[in-house]
Amino acid sequence: MTDPTPKIRIRGVKKAFGRKVVLDGFDLDVGKGESVVIIGGSGTGKSVALKCILGLLEADEGSITVDGREVVHAGARVHEEVNSKFGMLFQGSALFDSLPVWENVSFGLLAEKRVNRTEAKEIAIAKLAQVGLGADVSELSPAELSGGMQKRVALARAIAMDPEIIFFDEPTTGLDPIMADVINDLIVKITRKVGATALSITHDMASAHKIANRIAMLYEGKIIWAGPTEDIDHSGNAYVDQFIHGKAEGPIKMAVRA
Repeated sequence: MTDPTPKIRIRGVKKAFGRKVVLDGFDLDVGKGESVVIIGGSGTGKSVALKCILGLLEADEGSITVDGREVVHAGARVHEEVNSKFGMLFQGSALFDSLPVWENVSFGLLAEKRVNRTEAKEIAIAKLAQVGLGADVSELSPAELSGGMQKRVALARAIAMDPEIIFFDEPTTGLDPIMADVINDLIVKITRKVGATALSITHDMASAHKIANRIAMLYEGKIIWAGPTEDIDHSGNAYVDQFIHGKAEGPIKMAVRA
């Protein structure tokens, strides 16, 4: 049972780039402790929606609240306070090549001077252990790691500051099916252990089924269906059915250049 007050509440959000409308009345609630996955094809606005919540992009219209605090058109101080609740797993892991693994994991802690370097390394090693990596990995550089190990390090960094809300941007992109399943299991395990709220974007339905309590589909700038994960296979929505089964024929028409 989730808290009746949404951790994240989005209403009527619109975002356009020139004449291209990306979000056109985007509505979504994410309850406290809930894991919600937004699905949709490439270019449907999933990343733009995430960036608007994070404050990396400013919504043109609408409302986004985090724990009841409005972030649309909010000042830098509000964004800073709200963003302190966030952890983020980036699509390409986004590790710093010039830093050893432990400094990557503890980057936020060090940047905000919350701890000294000795404490930061201890925390990093503890977080690496949570994602199944030993202390020996802490001294390696990202270039010495496989794609799956890089993703684990990025996950350790996402939880390093014990966030209340974790965002996952295409968490399984570039991974083979077995490693993707390992990462999905880790996401479920860690979010439950720390009691975090999770919001993910993906087009990987295997991942969505495993990590989500609830799935929402974004199409043409709006959420066209949302419901419990177990209901998506019989949603009754032709767009959802076409997308989750990867059918070429259906109401979704892909733009293809000759």
